[in-house]
Amino acid sequence: MSLIGEVKEKKLSPPQVLVLGFLVVISLGTILLDLPAASSTGKSIGFINALFTSTSATCVTGLIVLDTGKDFSTFGQLVILILLQCGGLGIMTMSTMFAFLVGKRISLRQRLIMQESLNQFSIGGLVRLAKYILIFTAVIEIVGATILFFYWQKIYSPLQALYLAVFHSISAFCNAGFSLFSDSIMRYKGDLVINLTFIVLIILGGIGFLVLLELFQYGKNGTLSLHAKLALKISFTLILIGFIVIFFIESNNPSTLRDLNFPEKIYGSIFQSVTARTAGFNTIPIGSMQNATLFLIIILMFIGASPSSTGGGVKTTTFGLLLLYVWSSLKGKEEIQVFKRRISQDIIPKVLTVITLSLSLVITMTILLSYVEGEDFIKVLFEVVSAFGTVGLSTGITSSLSIAGKIIIIITMFTGRIGPLGLALSLIQKREPEIIRYPEEKIMVG
Repeated sequence: MSLIGEVKEKKLSPPQVLVLGFLVVISLGTILLDLPAASSTGKSIGFINALFTSTSATCVTGLIVLDTGKDFSTFGQLVILILLQCGGLGIMTMSTMFAFLVGKRISLRQRLIMQESLNQFSIGGLVRLAKYILIFTAVIEIVGATILFFYWQKIYSPLQALYLAVFHSISAFCNAGFSLFSDSIMRYKGDLVINLTFIVLIILGGIGFLVLLELFQYGKNGTLSLHAKLALKISFTLILIGFIVIFFIESNNPSTLRDLNFPEKIYGSIFQSVTARTAGFNTIPIGSMQNATLFLIIILMFIGASPSSTGGGVKTTTFGLLLLYVWSSLKGKEEIQVFKRRISQDIIPKVLTVITLSLSLVITMTILLSYVEGEDFIKVLFEVVSAFGTVGLSTGITSSLSIAGKIIIIITMFTGRIGPLGLALSLIQKREPEIIRYPEEKIMVG
């Protein structure tokens, strides 16, 4: 029976099915990664480490407690690769398309679950969108792998170059941050081909499948939706701001950019600005950055990628709508306007709910992790936001976390991938509309 098939005794709501789907995949991944065959030593890595790695891969986070290239066998690495591909595409998207490929009719209930998974306004055209998602993913990852293969075949054997290329292309497009190199990709900090390939893959994966589809059809239609315009503008504005701030703050830091030549400083600054939003790769040591830079990256990680993408965070459009709402309030406008369009006021409560729940989660988990681990506050906050935004960047404390610390990060990664609002909706029973309306009163604020 399909995971998103009919539940005879009690029908689960779409958010509940999404949560259950991720839990099932994480559980299967944990079992496989806990096998001795998944370890390079032939011994089990331990349940908690297996659970942490499976959650990180399925939630496309990239935080690791073990070296992916050294501590896992080829079997273990392939399990991780499959998990991050499933997590990046979306478990419901892959499940639905599998049902379609074997000739099974996609029911209304399955379409509703797809709608929840892809954060769509309606169920119309969802199967077609799922097809496009698979096609775009396959084409982009193949092109990325081809470029990386021709680069790495000069250094490694053809088979090893192909393996490295496929693994890193999928990991980059899925914004997962898993690398088979112990130093992420710091060894390539001055290489234009590697930097540019990873940057393009990360941006395409984080911009959102709907935006990719609109850009693909732009030549035919000549127009972009308000959603696409806002997502693109916010994304590239954040990349530009991140690049400028990282470049100027870190240029005098001897542990990061100071001793690099000018092109390497440019590559490093752009790369870290792009990867900070949800990807998790790094070309310069994160733990050696100035606190000001770390705090900027925390903000970028919290905002994250765009909706219907492979990335996490509160999402670029949510952040953009919050800024527009505040700006409109300051100017005394009743309506939110952007790109000569009016934004529906109905979306604002959801924006405020997402931001509030996300901040509440980050604050709670930061307090807990700080109490359990006793590390520097900035490092703890960085780790928690990295987990919430499914980013995977770390100042270096992940591998030394206690069991309690690992569990805190596991919960944060899972909640970040599902979304605090999605998780809350899966736990809260729907209530009937209120019949009684109470008298209205005013409260002073500010």
